[in-house]
Amino acid sequence: NSHAHELFVRHRKEKSTMVQRLTYRRRLSYNTPSNRVKIVKTPGGKLTFHYTKKRVGIPKCGDCSEKLRGIPRFRPAELARISRRRKTVNRAYGGSRCASCVRDRIVRAFLVEEQKIVKQLAPKKK
Repeated sequence: NSHAHELFVRHRKEKSTMVQRLTYRRRLSYNTPSNRVKIVKTPGGKLTFHYTKKRVGIPKCGDCSEKLRGIPRFRPAELARISRRRKTVNRAYGGSRCASCVRDRIVRAFLVEEQKIVKQLAPKKK
C-alpha cells in the first residue's frame, strides 16, 4: 500500500515538473546567433518562442577603441535607415573618431607643417 502511495506521489511530482515542448516558428532549425529565442507565456497559458534581435555593439573610435559619445547604438540595417544627423556629431571625423584623437591629429599635422618650414629655413642660414 505504501508502495502504491509512493508511486502516486512520484507520478504527481513528474506531472507537475513536466514542461511543454517548444519548436522553432521559422524554418531555421539550428541554435545559431541569428536564431536566438526567448520563452514567453501567452495569455492562454501556452509557452511560445519570441525571436530576439542580436545585441547591438557600441560605436567605438577607430584609433583608440574608446566608446563614442553622442552616437546611439544601432544594428547595421537600422543605421542605413536613420538620418545622417543621428549618426554623427558636428566635428571633423565626428562619429568616426573621438575628440581626443581628432585633437591629436590636428596637433600632429600642425607640428609636421612647422617642421617643414624649419627645414626650408635651415639651408638659407648656411
